[in-house]
Amino acid sequence: MKRLDLKTLLTGALAGLTAALLVLGASVQPSFFSALLYTASALPILLVGLGWGNVAAIVAVVTAAALGAVFISPSFALIMTLVTLLPAGWLSHLANLARPASELGGPDHLLAWYPLSDILLHLCGLVTFAVIVIGVMIGYGPEITDSIVDLLIASVKQQQPEFMPDPAATAQTKSVILLMLPALQGGMWVTMLFAAYYFAVRIVAASGRGLRPREDIPSSLRMNRNSIFIFLAGLAACFFGGVPALIGATVIGTFGAGFMLSGFASLHFRTRGKDWRLPALILCYLASMLMLLPALLILVVGLSDTRKAIALTPTKDADTPKQSDTKI
Repeated sequence: MKRLDLKTLLTGALAGLTAALLVLGASVQPSFFSALLYTASALPILLVGLGWGNVAAIVAVVTAAALGAVFISPSFALIMTLVTLLPAGWLSHLANLARPASELGGPDHLLAWYPLSDILLHLCGLVTFAVIVIGVMIGYGPEITDSIVDLLIASVKQQQPEFMPDPAATAQTKSVILLMLPALQGGMWVTMLFAAYYFAVRIVAASGRGLRPREDIPSSLRMNRNSIFIFLAGLAACFFGGVPALIGATVIGTFGAGFMLSGFASLHFRTRGKDWRLPALILCYLASMLMLLPALLILVVGLSDTRKAIALTPTKDADTPKQSDTKI
């Protein structure tokens, strides 16, 4: 941990102020871009955490949460903390963790950094917890989703008076929407927060303040093997109905997004050096956003390739400057 001084505290406070302003700006004018502003609010926390250490990140999180509580409400501050501030601060802490590679059976002159696969695992877990807590706070359940479906049906009836929905199909649609919303929300936040982490790492590395080495994402971004069991447990919970099904759907969304990220990374790695690489990747991205089957195929690719890639860098007193990766 870096020395506690006034500059570190001020840097953290400024980052917290920036994060709070981004969140407040997103809440004032809800729109499609509000989600981007919410995600961007994680960037200041990640930047100070990666570049200035844990103390600056803690100050930033506390400052942003306090401003949110004062200018909006304590519940708003809690949601903001759970969704963006806490995950960003924790990810920056994990990214700066390192220990001698000799403790893992590696060379004595190298440092082993916290695996990116485990960082992604923590992110999925944090977002799952945040979505569940927020769902409890707002009382998420059939009462909310059923009213949404009823409004959509009423809107269609206004445009097409002859439309007569089947009661069985309507009930099935309501049950699907009930599970789909937390899954989509969790998956979206995992994807967007990891994107914020990715850009923060690149910015800090370019500034020269980053401690963690710049990793090759296509070769190192994979999910932890234990994530498969969590994903399967969430899938099984969906068959129980009620609260277990809602929790299971959230797990499927968050960890499914993690596997999709690793699946895309695997595709980037496997297509290196191919002449058709760029059009193939563009087609995969577009197809996965527009259709369900391609997205499931990417998910399967991520599920089939689970491992750890540990970044290794020389210690300060090492003679060799070579950097390497060890796969477990």
